[in-house]
Amino acid sequence: MNTKKTQSLFRVLLVLGILILVNFISIRLFSRLDLTKAGVYTLSNASKTLVRDLDDRITVKAYFTEDHLTQRQRGMLNRRQVLDILNEYKAYAKGNLHFEFINPEGEKNEHEAQQAGIPPVEVQVVKEDKFEVKRAFLGLVLMYEDKKEVLPVVQNLGSLEYDISAAIKRLTMHAKKRIGFTTGHQEPELKSMQKASQDVSAQYEVVPIDLSSQSAVIPPDIAALLIIAPQTKFSDTAKYQIDQYIMHGGKVAFLLNKVNASLQQRYTQPMDLGLETMLENYGIRINSDLVRDAQCANVTVMQQQGQFQMQSQIPFPYLPNAANVDRSNPIVKDLQGLIFYFVSSLDTSLAANKGLKVEVLVRSSKHSGRQTGFMMIDPMHHYTADELSESNNPMAAVVSGSFKSYFSASGGDTKAFVPQTEKSPETCIVVVGDGDFMKDDFASSRGNLTFFINIIDYLADDAGLITIRSKNVAQPPLDQISDGTKKLLKYGDLILPPLLVIGYGLFRWRRRVALKRSFEIQV
Repeated sequence: MNTKKTQSLFRVLLVLGILILVNFISIRLFSRLDLTKAGVYTLSNASKTLVRDLDDRITVKAYFTEDHLTQRQRGMLNRRQVLDILNEYKAYAKGNLHFEFINPEGEKNEHEAQQAGIPPVEVQVVKEDKFEVKRAFLGLVLMYEDKKEVLPVVQNLGSLEYDISAAIKRLTMHAKKRIGFTTGHQEPELKSMQKASQDVSAQYEVVPIDLSSQSAVIPPDIAALLIIAPQTKFSDTAKYQIDQYIMHGGKVAFLLNKVNASLQQRYTQPMDLGLETMLENYGIRINSDLVRDAQCANVTVMQQQGQFQMQSQIPFPYLPNAANVDRSNPIVKDLQGLIFYFVSSLDTSLAANKGLKVEVLVRSSKHSGRQTGFMMIDPMHHYTADELSESNNPMAAVVSGSFKSYFSASGGDTKAFVPQTEKSPETCIVVVGDGDFMKDDFASSRGNLTFFINIIDYLADDAGLITIRSKNVAQPPLDQISDGTKKLLKYGDLILPPLLVIGYGLFRWRRRVALKRSFEIQV
């Protein structure tokens, strides 16, 4: 009897020992199974490296209303989801990340949260079959040494990792890199790119550089230079400054409109920016055309229906919804789609003869085309298959290698300047045939902002956050199919389910009849 008791006690102790050992191992060997395509629920390598390299402790205070309130708000993050991702950060931080959750209940805790920079938000919840508006706190405060970063409201799981990692990076960086953008050629003001400029300013110091002056100089400490949608011609002085910046290893993004077009004016005008031959010298050309694509965004137009005018959403091929991207390049590899606004195609054939490498970042779909010459913009025009018979037109590209100066003896078309440096070290430029995609009016797709900031990160040698930012950016656009396939699917969805039900009913009826006859024969 004592032997049986001893064996039972031994089994219990063995099971407890195994459970304790498994729990001990699981704490130190943290792992999760993430079946999402973009790895939304798993930390990227960039985030893991970021927290592994911490040289001092980061403290995270999560002011989070308990789940009984937030979990009733559809689509809102709850405490469990935030806890999971913070546990991942802690697992890779080697003891340099500590977090605590604070439930801001009561006047004292609410005051503490608001003092820390976490405002209350109003959420609608259903209680006893009634909608009620409740106050909730959904924010994080990150502290490192004597610095603090606040995420006032966290609601989107898809961007939570980027928000936390970007905050950690801002806390731990000693000085922001400087990003220059040209002015003096009617480039768009920052207020027309408020969303983009806010995201860029969080990571970089943004420096305006007026190249319209004869004494203009591009500071050598600029990590990257942005030329965004200029409308007037660049002088030789301005081009010389850009050229010599590149010759000294600088990196430039040429985000240009080659054709002036808008829905309001309904016709187009070619633009002469004075940069055309210089870009050709660097191995790429922006064509004087507009890409149109069957895979496109919609525009709102007024249509007459009887005695009334109605707003309608119709596809507009001059707004390509681009999802054909280079999955090997970090700028675009995780983007699911971005929308261009009157974009021109690129000619990348010039680079090979100059010993330069071209990577096409974004192409049009397999049902696209280009329009050249005088163009009238008609949203109601129905495009034929012949007008959309091209495919894979380049719309954005990276050119890399050792560039030859545009002002060298065998280079440019002017002898007014003698280059100090005639050949660059290994560097790169980014060229996009659309200078408007990042503006607030056109950047309704989060993919547009992500593409723009990824370009800056790539040029500034700060590619670590690119892979995080691109996660779960947008739902991929649907593949284009023929009208015949659309009709087949439409009528198949309408007819097939009733036919299946009727067929199943006939099968059951015939079976019952057969069983009944078999029973009668046996009797």
